Amino acid sequence: MALESGGSGRVAEALRRAWPLIALCAIVIAIAFAASFAPAVVQRRTTQGLINLVAVVALYTFVGNSGILSFGNVAFMAVGAYVSALLTMKPGAKSIFLPDLPAIIAAAEWPTVAGTLAGGIVAALVALLVGWPLMRLTGVSASIATFAILVVAYVVFGNWTSVTGGQNSLMGLPAYVDLWTALAWAVAAMAIAFIYQETRSALLLRASREDETAAQAAGINVVAHRLIAFVISAFLSGIAGVLLGHFLGIVRVENFYLDLTFLIVAMLIIGGRGSLTGAVAGAVVIAMLTEALRQIEIGFQVGHATIAAPAGVGDVILALIMLLIILFRPAGIAGGREITWPFRR
Repeated sequence: MALESGGSGRVAEALRRAWPLIALCAIVIAIAFAASFAPAVVQRRTTQGLINLVAVVALYTFVGNSGILSFGNVAFMAVGAYVSALLTMKPGAKSIFLPDLPAIIAAAEWPTVAGTLAGGIVAALVALLVGWPLMRLTGVSASIATFAILVVAYVVFGNWTSVTGGQNSLMGLPAYVDLWTALAWAVAAMAIAFIYQETRSALLLRASREDETAAQAAGINVVAHRLIAFVISAFLSGIAGVLLGHFLGIVRVENFYLDLTFLIVAMLIIGGRGSLTGAVAGAVVIAMLTEALRQIEIGFQVGHATIAAPAGVGDVILALIMLLIILFRPAGIAGGREITWPFRR
């Protein structure tokens, strides 16, 4: 009897600790399942929202645990997208769009799963390379440095014509990302972020987030733990970039710059950068709000007249909401907390 009681207690404790991940996965799966019965346009919007969710969770993995706001994650999305495109495009398409590619890349035609993982891994390696010196910075200096990563990536990809096509679009990517593919990776990204935040490294990093001087005095290697979070975040961002490229069927450098950066940062800040629940909440709420604002910009037919908001009003409203959140609820919608275990004594 005592063994049975102890075993059930351990199971209950494991469920309690994993409850935020279980609840968030259930919510996201329910949204995707409901969208599967909707028209094709709603399914595509939901798929795009799930890809954005992966990107926001990736950003949270570093920002939420380190306290440093990063503007460079979209650069790692671009790395993942281009790497996967070069590895999975058919050789015939590459010979048309990229005639000067090295022979080994020009002849490659990897399976989509291998290309996806390769995109994430290369993005993580790039983050490891640039992150080692940058993670020594703190505060505004670190945030500006991450923005510099975004600018450098934009310039390099936009001018490396022989490999990326420069300002031209790379077309012919296998468009294999559908609702269920995006859902699977969204669940995987949430699981990776949750497992990481439960590790000792993440706990020490959060300690440095609250008081860096005290953490260093206690012997915590702040730079190393920041770098670990940065690399994991870059890997998930690379995956998000791969999903976006293979969802659209094209890769263009303009897709990975300021607009996407603003959207992802806004999602995290509005939801709350202090918890995984906040990251998911921000992605879901902003996806729904963006779709509503898009419909307002398209307009509604009233008799013979079309009533529509001016173009760009959606971005203005989104910026105002982010400003109000920063002013009146700095911790975001979730308040920096995870979904709590509902079965309390």
